[in-house]
Amino acid sequence: MQNALAIVLESPEHLSLSRLDLDARTDDDVVVQTAWSGISTGTERLLYRGRMPDFPGMGYPLVPGYETVGTIIEAGSRSHLREGQMVFVPGSRCFGPVRGLFGGAASHLISAASRVVPVSEELGEKAILIALAATAYHARAGANPSSPSHPAASPGGDLIIGHGVLGRLLARLSVIEGGEPPTVWETNPARVGGGTEYAVCPPEHDPRRDRRTIFDVSGDATLLDTLISRLAPGGEIVLAGFYEAPLAFTFPPAFMREARIRVAAQWRESDLLAVTQLIESGALSLDGLITHRSAVADAAAAYPIAFNDPECLKMVIDWRQCQ
Repeated sequence: MQNALAIVLESPEHLSLSRLDLDARTDDDVVVQTAWSGISTGTERLLYRGRMPDFPGMGYPLVPGYETVGTIIEAGSRSHLREGQMVFVPGSRCFGPVRGLFGGAASHLISAASRVVPVSEELGEKAILIALAATAYHARAGANPSSPSHPAASPGGDLIIGHGVLGRLLARLSVIEGGEPPTVWETNPARVGGGTEYAVCPPEHDPRRDRRTIFDVSGDATLLDTLISRLAPGGEIVLAGFYEAPLAFTFPPAFMREARIRVAAQWRESDLLAVTQLIESGALSLDGLITHRSAVADAAAAYPIAFNDPECLKMVIDWRQCQ
């Protein structure tokens, strides 16, 4: 494979479709023919608008995307994978001088075999959601219901801020774990629906101030004081979104609650494997999360829809007709 058709972010809010030369494949790599890729409404929104904080790999032009599913068409001799396997690819850096942050929005990708994850063909386009599911799993993995210094801390159920795809996955994982169902705050009427096993409401309809863990996926840097006021003693706030503005909070309320604030960074390989098993076993459903689809030729219109339309939970780019 010598080149690929790729979505290239030439500069903020300026997308193009370009043929890019691909780096040479090694014996440890696989070549993947893309079927679908997703658009992230967190980091990719900031990249698109030119508001991404300084981050390794930043700069233009770049190929965005880290939610790609496709079929292996070449497998290196040391890859331990085979041609014909469907895999999830969390982005790639295979475009020579064009930056790959995160490098998944292209018709073909070259990736180290150790980075891709085989997935069931039955998942189809839903497999692009594995990265977000792993992000949710990673955020929950470090959650601590109560602090040893507060043995009487209330076992109040989790609170999740935001009912987008990541918020829904966090809520579904919470339900799988058992115990009291979580509550999700959502202020946009277009996103209130879909919570069949947990409550979704605006903040003013939730009177509780005994939350053991609050997961914020809103990306709103102004919410910390509000969230701290809803914690039980020894409770924890998990920052699972991506924030472009500095975060600050008023110290005395946090001091009185002995609040914990934790940043949930990118998922690890173990998270990706664990959540893939949950999905393929049927324990974690990915149904109802993809709402919009676009042909590659219409990508320039698809990105603004993904970022600005509140009814768009997840936009998928379909690459199957441009191989």
